[in-house]
Formats: sequence, C-alpha cells, structure tokens
Amino acid sequence: MTAPTLVSVLVPAYNEEANVERAYAAIVAVFDALPDHDCEIIFTDNHSTDRTFPLLRAIAERDPRVRVIRFARNYGYQRSLLIAYQSARGDCSVQIDCDLQDPPDRIPEMLALWRQGHQVVYGVRRSLADGPLTAASRRWFYRMVNALSEDDLPHDAGEFRLVDARLLTELRAVRDTSPYLRGLISSMGFSQIGFEYDRAARVAGESKFPFSKMVGLAMDGVLNHSLIPLRVASGVGIAVGVATMLGIVGYLAGRVIFGQNWPAGFATTTLLLLLGIMLNALFLGIIGEYLGRIFMQSKARPTPIIEAQLNGAGPLSLESQASTALREVR
Repeated sequence: MTAPTLVSVLVPAYNEEANVERAYAAIVAVFDALPDHDCEIIFTDNHSTDRTFPLLRAIAERDPRVRVIRFARNYGYQRSLLIAYQSARGDCSVQIDCDLQDPPDRIPEMLALWRQGHQVVYGVRRSLADGPLTAASRRWFYRMVNALSEDDLPHDAGEFRLVDARLLTELRAVRDTSPYLRGLISSMGFSQIGFEYDRAARVAGESKFPFSKMVGLAMDGVLNHSLIPLRVASGVGIAVGVATMLGIVGYLAGRVIFGQNWPAGFATTTLLLLLGIMLNALFLGIIGEYLGRIFMQSKARPTPIIEAQLNGAGPLSLESQASTALREVR
C-alpha cells in the first residue's frame, strides 16, 4: 500500500486567540474528508501577548499532528513564515492565514492542481472584503511590483498557496533578513498556476496589517526583486546633468556671443538649487535602502530564535538548528 500524502499546513499567528481554535477545526475538517492524505499543522506564534500560545499548547496536547513554533520575540510576518516553510516535512505545504479569510475548503482543489504536475498553486483574489481604498491599493501594489520586478510576479496573489517539497528544499537554504516570500517563491520558476477565489471578511480578531505594514511589505516587494529604482535614479541624474550642461552652454552662448544681458535670476537659481537638493535626497534614500539591506545581511545574525516547540522539530538545516536556542517542550 502506498503511504498517504503528507501535507504541511502552515498557519502564522500573532495575537489570534479568537481564531486559533476555529482555524484548527476548519483545517482538520478538510483533511478528515481526504482519506489518502495526512496533515501536519504548523502554527508559528510570533510571540503573541494574548492567550494564543496557551490555546495552541492545549490543541497540541490533544492532537499530535499539530506542531507549534513560538519565537522569542516578534520577528515580523515574513521572517517567521520563512521558518514555517523551512520546518515543513510534507510532500507539499499549504499556507493559510489564521483568520480564515482564505477558505480552507479550497485546499482539495489546490491538491488536485498539484497532482496535475504544478509545483506552486496560488490563490488569486477575485474580490476582497477590504474597503474600496484598501482593495484598490492592494491591486495597484501587485501591478507596481510586477512592473518594477525582473521576475514574473502574479497579480492579486496573496499568501494562500501550495508549494511542492522540491521548493521547500530550496527554501531551507535561504538566509534572508528581509524576505518577501511571494516574490521569492514566484522567482523560483517551475510550473506555477493560479486559481480565483473570493476572500472573506475577518470574523474575529483584528487585522495585523495596518497601512504602515502594507507600505513596508510593498517596499520589500520592490527592493527585493528589482534594481529599477537604482536605474531610475541613475537615469534621472544623467538627464538632469545633461539638461544642466545644456543650460550652461546656452547661457554662455547668449552672454558671450549674442550679448544678452539677462537679470541675475535669483528666483530661478533658488528653484534649481532646491530641485537639486530634493533629487539628491530622494535618490540617496533609495540607495540607502539597498545599502541598509546589504548591511543587515552582512551581519549574519541568527535566524529567528525559537523560544519553544511543541510536538517535535522540523527538517531545518543543521546550520539553522545550531543558530537557534531550542527548548523542547514536548
């Protein structure tokens, strides 16, 4: 008899005490209807300050399929999620948010597409439960990142995705201090396919992605997958330099050859100086963002430190295991 397919379900959580039981029950219900599949449910607790971790501990005690990784502090959504991918032991993994805005009942459809030979199956948000401004901002963001990126990133694709074990192996080698997993997985290639779905509204708890974090995620998406901002800075700098040289030549020609007696032009000079200062500040800021990321990467700090693990460790690389302070709770 062939062994059942093991699916790693990755569920990031931060202050989700109102949702963890619901998420667990919904995922288990899906796999109870899939007799040829086993699942491991990996909750990553990004150092929640509410009752999330005690609730996860209680779930893990009654169900050995549930694994919980609690971090020593809040390392941010993307870094904690990378640890979840690196810990997965399944033939494939499915990432789903704890608030169940992405429907677990679409997992069988994702598995069917995976069995057709696609290594990545991602959800494309046909509709969003956000307000019109937020929804429009999200759609604009995906198109902007794709336009600026050198990789082919899908439009309107969120975090709801299935990833084959082949890519999980590659993700275990990633040592990125500011990962952008949507783009990273998309850039790996292989056969990738999307399916449309309607994203539901959050039923309980509060969103952990205010506008400021959405802006930060947008910056990660652009800066991690594109050198175009640097090239734009260089191009504008060259254009401004050429225009300045032409202006100087024109001024000298008018003054020396044609005998023009123009006024001193204090206002024009002031405006040009302010324009130059503004452009310098803007492009130095862009360069600074890239240099800052290089600096953080070069420090080679440990991967997110794991404070506690429930129901066993995953297949993190030896390097990752050596760089984390593990306390086996069970």
